[in-house]
Amino acid sequence: MAVSEEESSSSSGAGSSKSGSGGCNGGCYLAKTVLRGSVVLQVVYGRIRSSTSYDVVFGKETSIELVIIDEDGVVQSICEQPVFGIIKDIAVLPWNEKFRVGSPQLLGKDLLVVISDSGKLSVLRFCNEMHRFFAVTHIQLSSSGNPMDQIGRMLAVDSNGCFIAASAYEDSLALFSRSASAGSDIIDKRIFCPADKQGKIETASGFTSICGTIWSMCFISNIVCQPNKDYNPVLAILLNRRRSYRSELMLIEWNTKEHSLHVIYQYSEPGPLAHHIVEVPHSYGILLVFRAGDAIVMDFRDPHNPCFLYRISLNFTPPSVEEQNFVEETIRIPDIVDEDYSVAASLLELSDSNKNDPMNIDDDSNVKPGSNFVCSWSWNPGNENNPRMIFCADSGELFLIEFLFDSDGLKVSLSDCLYKTLPAKALLWVRGGLLAVIVEMGDGMVLKIEEGRLVYRSPIQNIAPILDMSVVDYHDEKHDQMFACCGMAPEGSLRVIRSGITVEKLLKTAPIYQGISGTWTIKMKLADSYHSFLVLSFVEETRVLSVGVSFSDVTDFMGFQPDVCTLACGLVGDGLVVQIHQTAVRLCAPITAAHPDGIDSSSPTFTSWSPDNMTISLGAVGPNLIVVATSSPCFLFILGIRTISAHHYEIYQMQHVKLQDELSCISIPQRRLEQTSFISRTNNTNGVPLDSLPDGLDIRNTFVIGTHKPSVEVLSFTSDKGMSVLAVGSITLTNTLGTTVSGCIPQDVRLVLVDRLYVLSGLRNGMLLRFEWPSISTVSSLVSPGLQTFDNSCMANCTSSSIFASQNFRTPPMQVSSLLDKTKDFPVYLQLVAVRRIGITPVFLIPLNDSLDADVIALSDRPWLLQSARHSLSYTSISFPPSTHVTPVCSTECPKGIIFVAENSLHLVEMVPSKRLNVQKFHFGGTPRKFLYHSESRLLLVLRTDLSDDLCSSDVCCIDPLSGSVLSSFKFEPGEIGKCMELVKAGNEQVLVVGTGLSSGPAIMPSGEAESTKGRLIVLCLEQMQNSDSGSIAFSSRAGSSSQRTSPFREIGGYAAEQLSGSSLCSSPDDNSCDGVKLEESEAWHLRLGCSTTWPGMVLAVCPYLDRYFLASAANCFYVCGFPNDNSQRVRRLAVGRTRFMIMTLTAHFTRIAVGDCRDGVLFYSYQEDARKLDQVYCDPVQRLVADCTLMDGDIAAVSDRKGSLAILSCSNHSEDNSSPERNLALTCSFYMGEIAIRIRKGSFSYKLPADDALTACQVASSVGDISQNSIMASTLLGSIIIFIPLAREEYDLLEAVQARLVIHPLTAPILGNDHTEYRCRGSMAKAPKALDGDMLAQFLELTSMQQEAVLALPLAAQNTITFNSKQSPTPITVNQVVRLLERVHYALN
Repeated sequence: MAVSEEESSSSSGAGSSKSGSGGCNGGCYLAKTVLRGSVVLQVVYGRIRSSTSYDVVFGKETSIELVIIDEDGVVQSICEQPVFGIIKDIAVLPWNEKFRVGSPQLLGKDLLVVISDSGKLSVLRFCNEMHRFFAVTHIQLSSSGNPMDQIGRMLAVDSNGCFIAASAYEDSLALFSRSASAGSDIIDKRIFCPADKQGKIETASGFTSICGTIWSMCFISNIVCQPNKDYNPVLAILLNRRRSYRSELMLIEWNTKEHSLHVIYQYSEPGPLAHHIVEVPHSYGILLVFRAGDAIVMDFRDPHNPCFLYRISLNFTPPSVEEQNFVEETIRIPDIVDEDYSVAASLLELSDSNKNDPMNIDDDSNVKPGSNFVCSWSWNPGNENNPRMIFCADSGELFLIEFLFDSDGLKVSLSDCLYKTLPAKALLWVRGGLLAVIVEMGDGMVLKIEEGRLVYRSPIQNIAPILDMSVVDYHDEKHDQMFACCGMAPEGSLRVIRSGITVEKLLKTAPIYQGISGTWTIKMKLADSYHSFLVLSFVEETRVLSVGVSFSDVTDFMGFQPDVCTLACGLVGDGLVVQIHQTAVRLCAPITAAHPDGIDSSSPTFTSWSPDNMTISLGAVGPNLIVVATSSPCFLFILGIRTISAHHYEIYQMQHVKLQDELSCISIPQRRLEQTSFISRTNNTNGVPLDSLPDGLDIRNTFVIGTHKPSVEVLSFTSDKGMSVLAVGSITLTNTLGTTVSGCIPQDVRLVLVDRLYVLSGLRNGMLLRFEWPSISTVSSLVSPGLQTFDNSCMANCTSSSIFASQNFRTPPMQVSSLLDKTKDFPVYLQLVAVRRIGITPVFLIPLNDSLDADVIALSDRPWLLQSARHSLSYTSISFPPSTHVTPVCSTECPKGIIFVAENSLHLVEMVPSKRLNVQKFHFGGTPRKFLYHSESRLLLVLRTDLSDDLCSSDVCCIDPLSGSVLSSFKFEPGEIGKCMELVKAGNEQVLVVGTGLSSGPAIMPSGEAESTKGRLIVLCLEQMQNSDSGSIAFSSRAGSSSQRTSPFREIGGYAAEQLSGSSLCSSPDDNSCDGVKLEESEAWHLRLGCSTTWPGMVLAVCPYLDRYFLASAANCFYVCGFPNDNSQRVRRLAVGRTRFMIMTLTAHFTRIAVGDCRDGVLFYSYQEDARKLDQVYCDPVQRLVADCTLMDGDIAAVSDRKGSLAILSCSNHSEDNSSPERNLALTCSFYMGEIAIRIRKGSFSYKLPADDALTACQVASSVGDISQNSIMASTLLGSIIIFIPLAREEYDLLEAVQARLVIHPLTAPILGNDHTEYRCRGSMAKAPKALDGDMLAQFLELTSMQQEAVLALPLAAQNTITFNSKQSPTPITVNQVVRLLERVHYALN
């Protein structure tokens, strides 16, 4: 995350200093999206991952997100990936069993059809193995960028998946047929309309055209649409011709045999404007046309003889549905000949001459158009007999239309209003009666149909647009949190954005738990869904707590030995728990005082087993299996349990083996007994049936160990064969210098099964490894089986005899060679497919549940969530402070709880799946435009507009950052609108300078010049007021009545969604009460008017300057202003500067002033304080509509424009005295984001990966710790946050070479077919230096080691050749170099 340095620029810095990192890095930047846009523009539904999954795809303009909506209505993200382009439209190409597919990966799956700014029609599939979308094919339609008259705006897909249509904004479209063969090309035929240069299409009586705006289109489906039958598709389009106020409905037929297009029907009426046309599912020709004020139902089952059926008025008071009486024999309307493009006159004549026309909709009708129109709709999935649609009107009301087909024909019924919300951008009706409502500038929601009405279920978060943002160090806590002004009225809000995955803090204990060495949760029975006990191990003590509301201490009722340090514990059988400590293994049967299912006894029963004269160092417990290891000497023991009598059991030794190397960790899969059914079921992550396990492996008798060799080994134990080694993974890691990395001993291991079986291992040096079975398991050819097979296993000793003992410890040892002769099985050598560094402290792996496909918390310096279903290693930070221990806890009150041990306290938190974004929301009316943090009062100052107050529409308010409540406000005059504000020094106090506009019209002419308007400059003083009748209120802790020994946790308090505190723990609103913190409520703050002045223009920008002045702009002028005698009651203008066009932004660094206007870009000025004169010294090299600008130092400016680009401009190579101010700023870096960054800030990283021997030895990564002082944060209108990171030249060159290979490699190339270089260079000069694409480079970390090697070995084409500064040939790039550098960036940004 980044920490803002907005206020760090002070007079101590030199105005022309070139010592900053921004100046010495030569414009080398890496741009990385840390928060993807939340605006959903398209939403589709289909079987994307498998034939049995029902998935939702969100199109988000620059990214695509695959989500599921669970039965509770919670939207859960499966994956999200950038598309390196701009999505225009998305549609689902449904699976059709009549079409043969060439790849088994496409069998039964729906495909995505995407049209984008690449000018291509892209067909995408979802790859379960890589966990991302890939392109099946691309079809070039037009040039990149999508001009208005070139195809690339809208899609329509036939309901049978046979045909696709794509249109331009106006004048043209194209049709495609799906290939029936099993070849690689999924598209068979294609035709463009119009086909000739004259732009005409043949009709029955002549020619016409589609000259005009194409509003909507859909196919008229046919039941006989099969690949082996000739079928001519019919496409219905709504057209609005130029200079015409009429909507035209046109039917175009594609003769696939003759490969020609014909207009078979045209119709137009001077009625309301039609904007959407959609086919009723499974009706094969019934169309619904939405118009302004009404909706009409039309029968096109015979497209040559259509007729009008129903008209529905959209005024909803009350809903009105009329059935139109029409004659049985329909009268065909002649085709319209429009050779002269004079459509309106001929249609008017037809309308007047044919009053009995069955398509005559608006004449002689009792149903008058309403005042509403339909803005979104969705059909009920899977309903073939009586299709139903839910639509949203522009008023935000949701209605249901039902189509009934019976012997009397079609009947239509319209419901009353089901729900009232904001106007929806899109609706999606999914199975289970759930409806996703997508709102463009506010949070969406998931509704559920219950008893004929819609009920709210969960939110769909949307923080766009971000109008202002800044990182605030609230209470000097150094937390990674950003405040942002988000949304528009009436859904405007202030959001607190944090990095990582959201957790809700539920409970916290006092810091009394020093010296915890381990935590575990245990169930009472194997089949239980919830945990029963929480075990806490200390250096010389063990305590057991019951899981529930009270978390009471039940140590005395468990049977555990309380005065020892527990090494491991777990459930070995129903009602039987095991404690392992240094001297013994203890089997206990808890009594009813500990759990209702315990034995009915006054004291628990227990029995113990101890090794002879040895100390236990490790242990693990699984169903009916106990594994312990000793050191000095090193032995591994397999223990079992057997019943002696009722409630009396015995631990017995089944086998032991002497070890060559000491063990470092042991892991037993918990659901061993359920594995048979688990393997056969369909995996809930991607719906793909799980294949058989590797040869010779049965999960029911398998466990994993880590050794000091170092290595990881998969072992099995059966009563007949004993113990055997199934697989071995050797750990030998080297850095870029070829030196062996130290500390590679496994700290923890886990067996994971998602699509395939693999082994995770966390090392003691902070690294994370993933091992997989080779694709073809073969038995090694051994010269000496007794030695070579176990050469990589700790279970052998080549110099001395290793023994496999029988069940009796005193049985004579058995030689390894004789065992191999009997088993004839040799271990498989595991393949190391991915290595990542997540810290420098040991990595612990804690699965979220007992399932083998559960996601895993990787705990090192900080907690990370490892997504088990992802390819390679994919992890995301968890929004929680560094912790020493973590364990999942599942109870009825908290089914997804997690307990962290941090700062000697226990923290009970819960991951919130409904929060796809880690965002806290403070909702208040209006649109928040600007906010500032006032450090003295510790309040947020927010400028709001679009208020619903009758007296004023804009104000400045004081917000409590803890609760989000409005404490006080200063209201502007009626009709006055706040535009900008800044905190400025006036002597020893801080005042708030606000700029407003007194005119309601636009501030800028189309030419870029300022309109003739007025504005005000207002100075507000923030003052303290004492409340004599209120004192200091102490918020005491909510402890229960029991003692701390009985219940270490406080009582669980209710918490509302998104009502969190300002702490980085994402805690509940009253978390400040946890430790009895006193909040002084006797001190209230309010805003007092100091002075106000009317200015000749809207005041759009204000900026502090030199600690004693401030800058303010009005129209095309900006002024240096001050407070005479430090008196905030008066403002004096000291100097004025003028530009040619409207000034949009002002920023300053020491003496340097940067002015951004709406056409000439960025202009640098200097202020001569003695002469009170402003001089322009530098000018932007290109015309630029500035969105925002910030100065990195006195010579370098970062500027974003209204076209989606960000540029770095520098004057460091010019002399201020000798240079002309005309276009003399140098463009040192540019990057096209595809999103408009409305706010940019200078910042620096607040969290860096600590250095260790591996990283300091890495040549490239050694200087990464110094690159982070001049990063740039940008927030966009789509809700994205992008960080630009300065790089050293050698780092830039290395990653540039990697990026050049990634953009052309099939696994990482842009999925929409964009030319990556062309895309990122839009809006900038061709030869300008470019920032590296961090989203493209991040894909490198998602690949396996072999895939990474393949990428780096890829030869570059001529156009991708990288130019290095050095004349010598570049040294070969190693995977280790790239991974180390990208890991540090990933680590810091998370």
